[in-house]
Amino acid sequence: MTLVRSILAVLTAIGLTAGAASAQSYPDRLVKMIVPQGPGGPTDLLARVAAQRLQVAYGQNVIIENRGGAGGVIAAKAAGSAEGDGYTLFMGNTSVLVLIPILSKTASYDPAKLFTPVARLAESYQVLVVNPSLPVKTVAELVAYAKANPSKLNYSSAGIGNTIHLAGELFNHSAGVKIVHVPYNSGAEATTAVLGGQVQMTFVNITGLPPLIADGKLRALAVTSPKRQALLPDVPTMIESGYPDFVVRAFFGIVAPAGTPATIVDKLNATINAAMTSNEMQTTLKRLGAEAGSGTAADFAAFIADERRRWSAVAKAANISID
Repeated sequence: MTLVRSILAVLTAIGLTAGAASAQSYPDRLVKMIVPQGPGGPTDLLARVAAQRLQVAYGQNVIIENRGGAGGVIAAKAAGSAEGDGYTLFMGNTSVLVLIPILSKTASYDPAKLFTPVARLAESYQVLVVNPSLPVKTVAELVAYAKANPSKLNYSSAGIGNTIHLAGELFNHSAGVKIVHVPYNSGAEATTAVLGGQVQMTFVNITGLPPLIADGKLRALAVTSPKRQALLPDVPTMIESGYPDFVVRAFFGIVAPAGTPATIVDKLNATINAAMTSNEMQTTLKRLGAEAGSGTAADFAAFIADERRRWSAVAKAANISID
């Protein structure tokens, strides 16, 4: 037994030494970051800035590979099947890392098995807005009105199974009301529907909305962030409005194929966290109406698991499926 323990100790030491050496030399060649959508969207913009910061930090080329299709499933499976050596990274988001896997049986992939979380880059929040013709100015008044007029109010979303849809169903469940879901093709269309009075309300990303709210074209009742937003400082949170668990966010983060050495993951995490303070990244975040993420790789893993638990429960209760 003593001999076995000695051999195991030596093998462990060799493994640790090899891992440390791998991290010190990493990266010594080109790194590829796969993005689950075409150029120009929020996920792509953040990926490009992150890639540029990694390139500066490491002195190696970091290229972007855009792979659209199937809502990001194609890209996720491609990235997850790559070798876990740190030379393939994946810019994930709420949709591909949480929502699609829990809402679609045909997607047939499990991010928890495919990926090792590396770093959470950013997150953005929504604002609950109503058409000004609706006679409510607070969440409490909206709930009272909805209860007095069951199934007569509608909320728009960017389609079945997205964060706006889930936010609406979370609201129905939390407030004990029945507001009918009307899906559109995008967040812009969902907002236009409220502006035009085709529906009465929506939960939509805060970006671009402050001017519409300031001009009285939309009325903001609450934001879905843990604290008030700088863009809408006078608008209370859903938490302040009496719903302590009502936080809805869209997040963006980098993951690597499962099996990527912890030493490389930790090195990437430290570099990315440092990059989040750069002027370029701060400008991009402001443009997207997002806030910088932070924390260790383990923190990001726990965060993803928590988001998956929360939205799985909401989807099950509302019988939401995208198949």
